[in-house]
Amino acid sequence: MTYLPTRVRGQFFYLYLIVDIYSRKIVGHEVFEAENMANSAQVVQRAVLREQCGHRPLVLHGDNGSAMKGSTIHAKLEELGVTPSHSRARVSNDNAYSESLFRTCKYHPAFPVAGFADLTDARKWVGQFVYWYNEQHRHSEIRYVTPAQRHAGQDHAILARRHALYQIARAQHPARWSGNTRNWQPVGSVWLNPEKETTVIHVHSELEAA
Repeated sequence: MTYLPTRVRGQFFYLYLIVDIYSRKIVGHEVFEAENMANSAQVVQRAVLREQCGHRPLVLHGDNGSAMKGSTIHAKLEELGVTPSHSRARVSNDNAYSESLFRTCKYHPAFPVAGFADLTDARKWVGQFVYWYNEQHRHSEIRYVTPAQRHAGQDHAILARRHALYQIARAQHPARWSGNTRNWQPVGSVWLNPEKETTVIHVHSELEAA
């Protein structure tokens, strides 16, 4: 959830977004006048019904706010067969995917920096943004296919065609490439917070040897 400014100073709307971290597709969105558990549950239920993925091994990651940790939202998640996950304690930006998405939203050239006139205005703009982001925006982190294409499993075929085209171009004009062509291999598995591999280096000193 993030705040959307209105034209009244100190008044905000609340934008709820659910993003599939594998495809980067926005699978659920809504704008409300208040932030609460009931609104959270409503957005989640609509997303699950729209994607037809109820009672599958789903995990919903959210922050530690009351709107995502209360009994109402937990009851809805249990009803839908969704496992809840929450940010680590004292880590406010524990979901880089959502943070990046909100930044893309608020730094979009069409974002009304002066604020939204009313709730209808905000919902209309967000709907247009979601369509652009899912269907037209070629996402750099998924090899410049759209989130909708990756979500539908079309990215492998699209990237294979790009790779073949680059190979033809390189064969015809080898002087244009000093190394390999662009990597068009599909992005593999995605992790929310991957564990960093650590290497332990044992320093052998003369004192220790003695």
